[in-house]
Amino acid sequence: MSEKKKLSLTTRILIAMVLGAIAGWILNLVGNPDWARIWLVEGLFRVVGQVFISLLQMLVVPLVFVSLVCGASALSDPKVLGRVGGKTIGLYMITTGIAVTLALFSALIVKPGEGVNAVQDAAPSIAEATPFTQVLIDMVPRNPVFAMAEGQMLPIIVFSVLLGIAITLSGARGERIGSWFQDMNAIVMRLVTLVMRFAPYGVFALIAVLAATSELADFLAVGKYVLLVFVVLFIHALVVYPALLALVGRLNPLIFLYKMRAAMMFAFSTASSNATLPVTLETVRKRLGVSNKIASFTVPLGATINMDGTAIMQGIATGFIAQYYGIELGAGQYLAVIMMVILASVGTAGVPSVGLVVLAGVLSQVGLPAEGIAMILGIDRLLDMTRTAVNITGDAAVTTIVARSEGELDLETFNDRDAGTDFEAEALET
Repeated sequence: MSEKKKLSLTTRILIAMVLGAIAGWILNLVGNPDWARIWLVEGLFRVVGQVFISLLQMLVVPLVFVSLVCGASALSDPKVLGRVGGKTIGLYMITTGIAVTLALFSALIVKPGEGVNAVQDAAPSIAEATPFTQVLIDMVPRNPVFAMAEGQMLPIIVFSVLLGIAITLSGARGERIGSWFQDMNAIVMRLVTLVMRFAPYGVFALIAVLAATSELADFLAVGKYVLLVFVVLFIHALVVYPALLALVGRLNPLIFLYKMRAAMMFAFSTASSNATLPVTLETVRKRLGVSNKIASFTVPLGATINMDGTAIMQGIATGFIAQYYGIELGAGQYLAVIMMVILASVGTAGVPSVGLVVLAGVLSQVGLPAEGIAMILGIDRLLDMTRTAVNITGDAAVTTIVARSEGELDLETFNDRDAGTDFEAEALET
């Protein structure tokens, strides 16, 4: 008798998202009675969701550190690493520039801030963004162990790359240490498959909490803003990235989008590029066919400095708030917004709602009141989830293009619809 075929991990996650949304919507519809709010929304669902997020975040530092050391040590010529780094950073900056320009242009055309009656009137408490000069200084870790303990991604990346280069230049001793890191990398990947087994339950809980606590009035009050952000995010993900893949990478964008769907759903559920990093990295390696040499460097770097979805939100929010307060921005101010968003993305952590921190700095840069952020706080969580999905899609697209240019992309794997599905099966059967 043949064994009954199991649902794929992607299908299970999608089902969990739908069921979580239904469960949360029902609780919201009945007014979130005290028993449901205490025992389910703030109790069971919140605990399961946050534990799942913690499991993913637990993987980030060891995964990035070990993968980057392996990748950097595999690139025996430091000049190759420099060339790959230059291409990667250049493409990330270009896509971010396109994102914020597209956002500002759409805000000027649609004018989402005109005639808005905001439901939020409390001034938000938003931390100040770190100055770009300080970001550059902090890239070099004074204490690598402290950087890892605090999850500071840029210092970890710099230290890991330097350590990988040192291993390459250390002869036989370096080879022994490099072999240890390769073994450690395999163990960390196994740990990823263990965590993936709990993904559907975590996704269900996260979506249920969101649906149960979201207020419809917030969306209606700034409906044009919400709709415009969604539209531009979809255009960027489904038009800009596919165009780059087709024109620059000479690859089929439909295959790329099909294989990225599980990672995109993860990003949507967690609203964190860093938390989704293990899934993005495995998808790029096993589903898209990018070599570990490239993926281990470009994907963690992208989770740290590539924030296209966040740039779109910031561009549209700037236009929205300016229009709401009746403040006319000049061409120089719009250019300042574009430049600041591109530079600020380098120091933006891949954690939920961090885009609001950078937005506060952008608004002050062009003379707009930061209090305007209060109007979009109530609906930012759902937008944050969507723009995170765009962020990680951009990471994977740039990684794939760079790998293709370096001859480090397995085209047979990329074009194989079922390539890498053994990772999902392994996660389900572990």
